[in-house]
Order: sequence, then C-alpha cells, then structure tokens
Amino acid sequence: MEFRRLGASGLKVPALSFGAGTFGGKGPLFGAWGDTDAREARRLVDICLEAGVTMFDSADVYSDGASEEVLGEAIRGRRDQVIVSTKASLPIGDGPNDAGSSRSRLINACDAALRRLGTDYIDLFQLHAFDAGTPIEEVLSTLDHLVRAGKVRYVGVSNFAGSQLMKSISIAKQYGYPRYVAHQVYYSLLGRDYEWELMPLGHDEGVGAVVWSPLGWGRLTGKVRRGQPLPAQSRLHETAEFGPPVPEERLYRVLDVLDEVHELDGIRDARPVEVEPQHALVSRAAVAPPGPDHARQHHRRTQVQHHVGRAPAGEVQTVDPVVDQVGGDRQEEDADPGLHEP
Repeated sequence: MEFRRLGASGLKVPALSFGAGTFGGKGPLFGAWGDTDAREARRLVDICLEAGVTMFDSADVYSDGASEEVLGEAIRGRRDQVIVSTKASLPIGDGPNDAGSSRSRLINACDAALRRLGTDYIDLFQLHAFDAGTPIEEVLSTLDHLVRAGKVRYVGVSNFAGSQLMKSISIAKQYGYPRYVAHQVYYSLLGRDYEWELMPLGHDEGVGAVVWSPLGWGRLTGKVRRGQPLPAQSRLHETAEFGPPVPEERLYRVLDVLDEVHELDGIRDARPVEVEPQHALVSRAAVAPPGPDHARQHHRRTQVQHHVGRAPAGEVQTVDPVVDQVGGDRQEEDADPGLHEP
C-alpha cells in the first residue's frame, strides 16, 4: 500500500481509505446502501488491514450514528492500527442546534462521536458542510479547543466551495488556529468540478483530497450499460435521487470511452470499477475510498488487491483526454458543491 501525507500535515494515510456509509443501515438512503452489522464489519476491517488500508471514514448522519457505532465495534482492540475519520455539521435532528457548526453543535457532536466510536480521540474530524450562519472564527476556535483537548488530532472539511475554504484558511493563518488539511470531495470521471478551483487551491494551500464516490454514485461499477435496463439489484433504484445528477447520454458516452480503453493492450480485462478509482489515485487526488458494494467478501478482497497494485499512469493518461472530449469536465447543473452528501 502506498502512503501519502495528508495535505500539509505530517500524517501519512493510505492511498485507499474505507467509507463506512453502509454500516448500520438506517434510513431511506443508508438503508438502501447496506446494513452491515459489527460482525461483518469486523471481517471487512480484517480485509482492509491485510491490504494496508488503515483509514476508515464515517459521519454522525450515517444511519443516525449507527455507522460510527458499528465501526467502533469493528476496530475494538486494534485502535492503534487504524486512522479514524468522521464528520459533523449536517442535520441530525429537528432541534435548533442539531445542525451547523456552532460551538455547541461541534463540541456535542465530537463527544457523541467519541462515545459511539469507543475511542478517546478522532484522527481526522471534518465539517460535513459549510455553515454560513456561524462565524468562521467561532468554528475554528472550537476546532482549536477540540485539538488542544486531545479529542481531535487533525481537522478537515467536506463539500466546501473554493471561497469558503480559502476564507477559512486565511482566518486560521491570522489567528493561529489549526488549518484544514483535508477536503472530502465528490470526484469521478462523471463529476470533475473539483479540478476547476478546489484542486489548485488544495495544491497551493496544502489541503489533501479525500474523494467520495469515485465510481460516480455507483454508475461506473460496470453494471450500468448502454441499451440495457438498470439491473434489478442496483442500489440506484433507491439512491439515485440522493446523489449528484448525471445526464443519461453523458453517462453512456463516458461508459463508451471506458469500453474503448478496455480494448487497449494491457487492460483488456479491466472493468470501470477498476479503471475509475485509478483516475483519482494516479492522476488527481490524495485518497480514494473503495465503493460501498462489499456484500461478497472475496470480491472486495480482489478489488482491494487490484487497487493496491496500482494501474500504470499510462492508463490514466489514455482515459483523461478521451473523457475530456465527451464533456467529462464540468457539470453546470451541479455547480453547488454543498448539495450532495457522501
């Protein structure tokens, strides 16, 4: 497994991380994603650790906190072997302080996450969305308090716009608050808005990318094909409305390009699920999580081993210009980066 520094921090993280969105299985979105219990989650963690995947990401809104609880059970007894990442800020209830990044919300969210995870510190604590109603100084001073208290080691964000991230970084510099070292962003061959503003900003300011949904919300797994109905077992029947929208013809054109790539020497046996994360890993971003489909343990082990081996950079160089030609750069209809949660 390749390890990379997370942004401008000294923390080294694996090039692949594991998203725990399927743990717990509560609610219309997360229930459709999966209902992994603690026993199965422990087997998944075993597979990841065997391959060197040591970073696990969750959030308080994932199955109403059940994801963090299951993850905590799965890593019990081996906390020192893993990097735990979680998020807060999205609504967890109907109360006036159940959403956002106020001092009250973040302190309560961090303490609750620590209890659910069964740990006394969080390696990476991220704001799940920008809160325009709370002064940035209040947000950063609260995160500074959590770091000084030893509850949080590094801080990051998710789904921020470039101006929101840059203003936060500037204020952190001004007052000596902890700087964001990670930005959890949507990035795939179907959604490349990240390249326009956030990628160069991250490069200049030392904010690493933690990619969510590199398989385009499950559309690049190899199961979706032109001229064929959506497979009956696809989660997209229930989850498509929650994810980033993709015009149907644009999706099929990208899939056609991937089919062409598969015919090239050296990757004739590849599938979209194998080529696509390599685009993020080799060409662009810092960390890419495996997708949520892990019902079959052998299949997941094979996928992890494939990605650990890494595709040659030439494959990515082949995919990039061709996808550019079919409009794989920017989705004007999805210009607000805060609309969709990972």
